[in-house]
Amino acid sequence: MATDTGEAFRAALAGFDPGRPVAILCHNDADGLSAGALFQHALGRAGRDATLRVVGRGESAWSDEMRAEFAGRAVAGFVVGDLGTRAEAVLPGVPTIVVDHHVPRGPAEAADGVTVLSGYAEDPVPTTSLMAFRCAAALAPAEDLLWLCAVGLVGDLGDKAPFPELAAAKKLYTATAIREVVSLVNAPRRTATGDYGPALDLLLAADNPKDLLSGRHPGLEALQAAREEVKAALEAAKRVPPRIVGDIALIGLDSGCQIHPLVAQAWRQRLKDKVVLAANHGYRPGWVHFAARTALDRNLIAFLRGVAPPGADENYGGGHEQASGGALRLADWPVFLRNIGFPAA
Repeated sequence: MATDTGEAFRAALAGFDPGRPVAILCHNDADGLSAGALFQHALGRAGRDATLRVVGRGESAWSDEMRAEFAGRAVAGFVVGDLGTRAEAVLPGVPTIVVDHHVPRGPAEAADGVTVLSGYAEDPVPTTSLMAFRCAAALAPAEDLLWLCAVGLVGDLGDKAPFPELAAAKKLYTATAIREVVSLVNAPRRTATGDYGPALDLLLAADNPKDLLSGRHPGLEALQAAREEVKAALEAAKRVPPRIVGDIALIGLDSGCQIHPLVAQAWRQRLKDKVVLAANHGYRPGWVHFAARTALDRNLIAFLRGVAPPGADENYGGGHEQASGGALRLADWPVFLRNIGFPAA
């Protein structure tokens, strides 16, 4: 499967105009940023010019806003990593390669010019960064980029993830150093500003985890400050008690920091017989962002689909079967609450 992913990526990339830059779009978490860095390095080594655009809070690779941003730019094609498994072009008529491991959404059949490399059917399911490492290795020697793959693996799956690439990276760089990089790289996107820039810059500049943590490159202090900001917000949020109706536990938050996934995950460990929803009313004006987690053998994507309000859109109910969530406009939130059995307060 690793060989198939890399070869399919190389074949699809061969259809891109070599005289134009490749546009890389990636998510702003440890997995997405490390995947983006892997693609940037790999394309450069293969002699391709590339630009990297991180897709942040409230944005989508397939939105009208993103199409407008790239409409006037002559790009060879798009490489979309860790932003959802969708068989659609970012810009009509422009080749698109989607590399992802989330539950597929939208049409099952890829549109013309779209190549979908999905890890969802693999067992175990890889992270996007691992898939990006496979793609990189198909273009040029990439052994020195293994640490970036490990950052994404640990960021999404923890340091016990059953992949030989992670085992090799831990021997080379130590699990402690990789975990520290993940903790720092994940912090900026969770702050009130959501400024992922220093994290991406460090991933691109550093040679390995030890180098990133050395302070030799600009940005380390910004990541450390971001981690402290998120830590303080999380400590306050942990004191909020859940409201429970049936098998649903709801924790209401009001923070500019992206702490709702962390809160949901923490309560998941304590409320093992519940679906835990952490809802953040302060994260983005006009929206309620929420994270859904459960220790139950229950498909959260199917659950959320069954209780979706009419206004739910592509921002709602994606991700993984036991780690989902999304965002709803303020007008849709009371409808969602009623649908899950809570009074609309």
